Amino acid sequence: MNNKFMQKFIEIAGRIGSQRHLVAIRDGFVAIMPLVIIGSLAILVNNFPPFGNFEFVTWMNSIFGDGNWQQVGGSIWNGTFAVLGLLVSFTIAYNLAKSYQVDRLSAALISSASYIMLVPVTADFGLNMNWLGTQGLFVGIIVALLTTELFRLLVTNEKLTIKMPEGVPSGVTKSFRALVPTMIILILVGLCQALLMVLAETSIFEVIFTAIQKPIQGLSDSLPAALIVALLNHILWFFGLHGTNIIGSIIEPIYIPLVEENLSLFQTGVSAYDVPNIVTKPFLDAFVFMGGSGTTIALLIAIFMVVRNQQKHPYREVAKVSAPASLFNINEPVIFGLPIVLNPIMLIPFVLVPVILTIITYFAMYTGMVPKTVALLPWTTPPILSGYLVTGGSWRGVALQLFNIAIGIIIYIPFILAGVKTLKKRMED
Repeated sequence: MNNKFMQKFIEIAGRIGSQRHLVAIRDGFVAIMPLVIIGSLAILVNNFPPFGNFEFVTWMNSIFGDGNWQQVGGSIWNGTFAVLGLLVSFTIAYNLAKSYQVDRLSAALISSASYIMLVPVTADFGLNMNWLGTQGLFVGIIVALLTTELFRLLVTNEKLTIKMPEGVPSGVTKSFRALVPTMIILILVGLCQALLMVLAETSIFEVIFTAIQKPIQGLSDSLPAALIVALLNHILWFFGLHGTNIIGSIIEPIYIPLVEENLSLFQTGVSAYDVPNIVTKPFLDAFVFMGGSGTTIALLIAIFMVVRNQQKHPYREVAKVSAPASLFNINEPVIFGLPIVLNPIMLIPFVLVPVILTIITYFAMYTGMVPKTVALLPWTTPPILSGYLVTGGSWRGVALQLFNIAIGIIIYIPFILAGVKTLKKRMED
């Protein structure tokens, strides 16, 4: 019965992880991640805390002129976080069309055009920037999925496509093939927008944000939600499934807007202690997933401590190979080399450590002992550096990381000892 349950669980999780729409959402967010990180770092540099008597921002303003240095970061923000919803509508549609093997660029352009059509217009006939950024993320996702699905159905219908004679450049052929489907989709989007404005005097952005996005984000910024994410991620990894990728398409649209809200307030001078959101993507990346899922940097240190006098011990050999990658939060070598996958001895600490660290980190930030996260960094940023930067340049972020690693080591050591004994007995037999 247990084997059947495990097999069914793996099968269901595998299907979820390979579901084309979730994969398109995940890959769409991965594509824009460099822009998001650069936008986050730009604002962090604009508000970088002083080192003793040296104030970086004051020094830069003395070179560029008062306020001019901040304009650089502000401009980067405008091209990244401020248009995040629009960027996502393009990248998700592109990746979904790619999975269907239809014209990717046309699908992405149609999605972006549809998104802009739905954005409310200001009194001076400009686009309302509030809905181009993270507040419009859910609409961007929905628009990308719906318009691409409709485009796929229309463009594969020979009666609705214009065929060009042979010898015409492929780019021209694709454009004319997409002409009629594009016209139909944009007309439908225009009709939907007009009906909403006439009948309800509102926009799809306000409806989605109020009814779906805001409530979900409110629930997600809680300890129970963070524990569910940590637990599910590591259970999937234990069965050999890439938990981070499987749940990434679900949590990134939720947790990136939360860190963006913190960052935008930090940009206006609000302290990192006073920003509203505790659970964000860098909350997990910097303080829970140190060394990768399972806080495996603590596992490797525990191995070096337990088998320090046994140079050729298999555990130590795996740890030596895995350590360099683990410094950059890449832990596949230890997960599959030790292994952790389907290893009953390692299941408890591999799941327990992240859950405990999630609780510790949440209360450290909730009580104000440590600043909340105000920057999004590459997930490969090494611990210590990441703790300092995501908390707006606070040594308390570093101290929390060191404390969390120490707790992880303490929890892992008894299980490493048990694993060493089991391995020794097996080798003797």
